[in-house]
Amino acid sequence: MKPPEIARGSVSRETAERLAAFVELLFRWNERINLISRADLASVWSRHIEDALQLVPLLPRADRAIDLGSGGGFPGLVLSIATGMHFDLVEADQRKAAFLREAIRGSRANATVHAVRAEAARIAPAPLITARAMASLPTLLALAAPLLRPDGVCVFPKGRMRANELTEAGREWHMRIERFPSRTEPAATILRISEIRRVGPER
Repeated sequence: MKPPEIARGSVSRETAERLAAFVELLFRWNERINLISRADLASVWSRHIEDALQLVPLLPRADRAIDLGSGGGFPGLVLSIATGMHFDLVEADQRKAAFLREAIRGSRANATVHAVRAEAARIAPAPLITARAMASLPTLLALAAPLLRPDGVCVFPKGRMRANELTEAGREWHMRIERFPSRTEPAATILRISEIRRVGPER
């Protein structure tokens, strides 16, 4: 499967070929397990691949990262292919974890799969944590905090409910928030969050 011009214009030829190998496996496995919706198959490059690739300029310089709720490989596996950064992919669904292992081999990605729930993951804290469509922001921060280095950054794409989620998260967490408009989904915003710490008990 050849990548469309949109992908070939944003990454190197080698990376585009590795992404194409990943997409081919995604299509094959999607016939057996639900990795992405059937409605998204025709637009997988714009809806999923480019959606993940737009995060690359927002990532800090880091040697490793953790992706929570990796599912079909978005965004963590795509980012690993695009950047060469080592990603720990956390996915509790055993069938999806099996797909991710096969996709790592097929795309020659620098990644490791952890087939456990995020709260049970025993991984050294990383300087970067990503997640897409996994949980609300308050839940994400609770899951990410133990796995994030003190100077680390979280990069989370969020949809229409982001304002409500930010308000709710602000009751439990102090954080520095940067907002970036999504290039692939007009209603979405990418949050880059740092300086995360829990709000102390009220006196």
